[in-house]
Amino acid sequence: MKHSLLSALFSLIAIMSFSQVKPDSSAHLSFRGVPLDGTLDQYVIKMKSAGFTHKGTADGIAMLEGDFAGYKQCVVVVSTLKQKNLVHKIGVFFPAKETWSTLSGNYFNLKELLTEKYGTASTEVEKFDTRTEPRDDEGRMYQVKFDNCKYYCIWQTDKGEIRLSIEHESVTSCFIRLVYLDKINSASIRKQAIDDL
Repeated sequence: MKHSLLSALFSLIAIMSFSQVKPDSSAHLSFRGVPLDGTLDQYVIKMKSAGFTHKGTADGIAMLEGDFAGYKQCVVVVSTLKQKNLVHKIGVFFPAKETWSTLSGNYFNLKELLTEKYGTASTEVEKFDTRTEPRDDEGRMYQVKFDNCKYYCIWQTDKGEIRLSIEHESVTSCFIRLVYLDKINSASIRKQAIDDL
């Protein structure tokens, strides 16, 4: 009797544990499993525990470095509004590339992964703003460096916005940028700006 009662109790516990679905505990957009919320110092501590190296903080922006989504030595920029120390935006800058094939390869790989996770992008632009399509790798990189490459996707989610794009800094560096914007904290910052007016 005692044995069958314990057996039934263990069976019930097992069924209950398998049937429980863990709801997303945060209403905020997450980056590496950490919700975009809290103060900058709090967020930096969480990112350090997630394996990133803190490179410095200035003017409401923290810079970290680490591996992300299978890419080595990414720079992660965590932003707040100075008047309100509340994390609302994270930018990931992937390592610069020298050729269009590697740059676009990274872009399309990340786009595929984001589509798998968030579904089809709500906005997608992939073109060169030139009279004729560049014909080779060198021509495409030239157009990126001179701001004639418009490659970006935006995913709108219930928790915020995710933007993937091909970017450049002057004519020296071409890279992929991924930005996470938390909906709740961005709205809070916008409300404060409107109140100030």
